[in-house]
Amino acid sequence: MKQYCCAEVTAILDKAPIVKNLAHKKFIVLFVLAMIKTRSVQFCEIAQALNDEAKASSNEVRIQDFFREVSLDYEQLTILLAMFLPKRGKVTLCIDRTEWDFGKCQVNILMIVVRCKHITVPLYWELLDNNSGNSNTTDRISLLKKCIRLLAGRIGLFLGDREFIGHRWLKFLKDQGIHFCVRVPKHHKITRQAGINEYVHTVEELLQGRKTLRLSSCMVDGIWGNLYAKRLKDGDLLFLFGTAKAEFLAQLYKKRWRIECFFQNVKKRGFDLESTHLNDLDKLKKLVALVCIAYAIVANIGLHEHLRGRTIPVKNHGYKENSFSRKGIDIVREGLRRVWKRNFQLFLDLVIRFLRWMQINPNNLPLPEF
Repeated sequence: MKQYCCAEVTAILDKAPIVKNLAHKKFIVLFVLAMIKTRSVQFCEIAQALNDEAKASSNEVRIQDFFREVSLDYEQLTILLAMFLPKRGKVTLCIDRTEWDFGKCQVNILMIVVRCKHITVPLYWELLDNNSGNSNTTDRISLLKKCIRLLAGRIGLFLGDREFIGHRWLKFLKDQGIHFCVRVPKHHKITRQAGINEYVHTVEELLQGRKTLRLSSCMVDGIWGNLYAKRLKDGDLLFLFGTAKAEFLAQLYKKRWRIECFFQNVKKRGFDLESTHLNDLDKLKKLVALVCIAYAIVANIGLHEHLRGRTIPVKNHGYKENSFSRKGIDIVREGLRRVWKRNFQLFLDLVIRFLRWMQINPNNLPLPEF
């Protein structure tokens, strides 16, 4: 049975060899499933669920050894995560940062997620070592170039918040032929052309008491595009700029909320990522990688259950009771609860079926039975 399992795991993970060693491949599978079961990233909690045939203390040592000694191939990891996307259709990229403090350690993650139809999948991330400062243009361009190579012509829209502006950055997006919509700080100047004359305004001047403003063919940060501005109820100003039509900018920008939902679903609503005690950037990047795998699995399972008719109830406020990822977590935890304690061979059978489903475009396959 053990040799059979080894062969199956090797064949599956060879499609996207995140690690080369067979034992490390098996560890990743067990770690991800244990993380889903415990809804935690703390090693002491995961050790309780990693392998029932070993002591928790031995499991914890094994976890620590993996994070200290093993290197991940992040390019292959991205290929693995991209398998969760539909094979066809345009995608929307969202970029954002999340940060938190653990003692004197400041965790600062720059993340790009991709959305296609119902599903959102993380693709690339970098841990920034700049005391919770903003990302720089070089970091962003480097990540986006990787996305362009991987998605080859499928990027339909790029979304970013107020941090992600500047001439060099916006020019790169435009030169790549990527339609974008970004939020702009209200102090940025707007240039309009009338004949041979150019006029420079602030967005406040152009609004002049109006609730909304739509402009075509104006220049922000040295880039020509379209503009949408609106005075919000709290008095703040929504100032959007992009290459999409001005009348659609506000509607498109709403899609950026997907990356905020992703952050919520890997933090308190999912795996409690902020509770990690890791302060080494290399180890933390590995942990984020395994959390992203777990998130992609449970989000796809939740989506498939929803599409199969087991829909998520909608509350009075109009939003679903749970996200797809939370529904997927509940499904996997229930499945593991029923089989984890029977015997380890049965558990390995579940792992094999789970891996087969995970690796071969789950958007076109039925779910494994738990």
